Amino acid sequence: MQKNRRNFLKNASAAAFAAPAIVAVSSLEARAQAPIKWRMQALWGGGTTPMKYEEKFAARVTELTGGSLEIKAFAGGQIVPNAQAFDAVRGGAFQMMKTFDGYTAGKIPAHGFSSTVPFGFPQADMYEAWFYNAGGLELARKSYASAGLTYVAPTVYGEEPIHSKKPIRKIADMKGLKGRFVGLASAVMSEFGVSVSPLPTSEVYSALDKGLIDFADRGDVKANYEEGLQEVAKYLILPGVHQPTTATSYVANTKAYGQLNDQQKAALAVAAREVSGALRQDIMVSNAEYLGKFKDAGVEIISLDPQDVADNRAIAVKAWEKATKGDKLALEMMNSQKVLMQQFGLL
Repeated sequence: MQKNRRNFLKNASAAAFAAPAIVAVSSLEARAQAPIKWRMQALWGGGTTPMKYEEKFAARVTELTGGSLEIKAFAGGQIVPNAQAFDAVRGGAFQMMKTFDGYTAGKIPAHGFSSTVPFGFPQADMYEAWFYNAGGLELARKSYASAGLTYVAPTVYGEEPIHSKKPIRKIADMKGLKGRFVGLASAVMSEFGVSVSPLPTSEVYSALDKGLIDFADRGDVKANYEEGLQEVAKYLILPGVHQPTTATSYVANTKAYGQLNDQQKAALAVAAREVSGALRQDIMVSNAEYLGKFKDAGVEIISLDPQDVADNRAIAVKAWEKATKGDKLALEMMNSQKVLMQQFGLL
């Protein structure tokens, strides 16, 4: 009995010393399992189709990481004005933005080529192939690295139409008109004799309504109908030569991105590519329906002659070259795209 009593006391004493260690390990595990929480500001208004896809992106990241990374998606301007998002993410005010590189093409010439190429790739799959199969993704990342930002992935979709108060039946008809364009499109349209105003997206409707501009780029067909452009511009021109394919981008604060594990980084990349295809297909399906709505609203749909577009591509190429401003990275981007366009038979 004395021996058993001694063994019992010995084991009880050992258990007493072990208990705090178990509690400590459990506490560490709890802290390790606490989700990383990010905020992301998108470009779009709340409730719009593109914004719904940003919310799907955030939900998919949470799913793929088993809840270890949570992203709360905010609509454009909800945290800071869109024009301030670049500096806000760089400064760590929030961790990620969905942006259009063309907005910063004036300061970073390479961004003109990672957002859209006027008179360039006529199909979204071609442009997406440049990012994923011809080195474009790595070049885009270089363009943000010095700013303390990490380019995660693009969302690539098709053309954005031109809405005009005046009929434009050939490229030459654009000469002398006043138009709203941004990024590389500004340089290219200027080459065709357009007086360009780089107005914010939010001002396109009122600028057309007041006659401050004759024609404009804004968004995809559905988004523009939802904005009411059929009320202020009675001509819709396709293809949107200024933006035949479009890439918006997920960009993160580099310090915050560096704190993610490999699974979380992979989840961002996978979710981004899934959203890219899903949004593109949504736009493809809705285009026919909303072009019909534009017609019903009295808007004339004008289709430019493909040969006219091809014949004027050489002028656009000269504008691309000028827009690089001799910047090494911009030239590298442009030249890699030209090689791919040659393979596709466009140049």
